Amino acid sequence: MPDHVDRVLQQWADARPDLDVTPMAVFGRLSRLTQLVNNELRRTFAEHDLDPSSFDVLATLRRGGRQAPAELMRSAMITSGAVTQRLDRLEARGLVTRTPSDVDGRGVHVDLTDAGRELIDRALPDHVDTERRLLAGLTPDQREILAETLRQLLMSLDDQPDPRPA
Repeated sequence: MPDHVDRVLQQWADARPDLDVTPMAVFGRLSRLTQLVNNELRRTFAEHDLDPSSFDVLATLRRGGRQAPAELMRSAMITSGAVTQRLDRLEARGLVTRTPSDVDGRGVHVDLTDAGRELIDRALPDHVDTERRLLAGLTPDQREILAETLRQLLMSLDDQPDPRPA
């Protein structure tokens, strides 16, 4: 059964038969998939009064514990300005605290509050259920193959883990 991307590829084949547009089959589907998945995840986060960035920060603190903002930035994959803004909002909601570093007088550490831990612990199972539902059209073997294929693509694009401790 053809999908939207198949139609686009056929249109390009008709308009530019001299051009190999097969990479569009992958990237067009990745783009559409990203939009669909992000919309579903946003709905799940909204049920917990969260947005994707807030969820990411809370989840990063939950899995990694107390962190300096720079560590949090690397682990949560957001910019330093976004970390500060996000932490301001989460702190105002009573979900995180910032305390001065014992080692560096200018530095701070970020911790989850009890309310932050309770919120992420409620939101995380719903998040995982949403992801599971989104993958329901694939068999377990297909999921494994897809995850490995995407990992290989990311590695080929030099998407390596940060060697510094998270």
